[in-house]
Amino acid sequence: MNESRPLTRLDLLRFLERVQLGDLERTRGWIAAEERREAERLRGAQARPPVPDWVIEQGLGGRTPVYVHVGGCHMAGKRWRGVPREQARRALAENVDPCPHCRPDTELGVLD
Repeated sequence: MNESRPLTRLDLLRFLERVQLGDLERTRGWIAAEERREAERLRGAQARPPVPDWVIEQGLGGRTPVYVHVGGCHMAGKRWRGVPREQARRALAENVDPCPHCRPDTELGVLD
């Protein structure tokens, strides 16, 4: 049988120190990972192309224009393409519906 001495207060404090150093190392790892994620998010935001001023939303087939939107309109959906101001005005003149949320006809000065 192995006889050992009782743990002293100093032994317990050294044990606590090792545990806390491990916790500190883990926390620093979390911080480093979060800093990497934040840097990647910023790089992605900077590399993202600017939002176009005017957008034409395409139908399911991808050929028929459905709505004209102000760029950045949350209702534009996923099938859209950015267009210049004159093309947006022309689309409205050709009876492509204006988005009822962002009202590009008002922004473009094309009212019925």
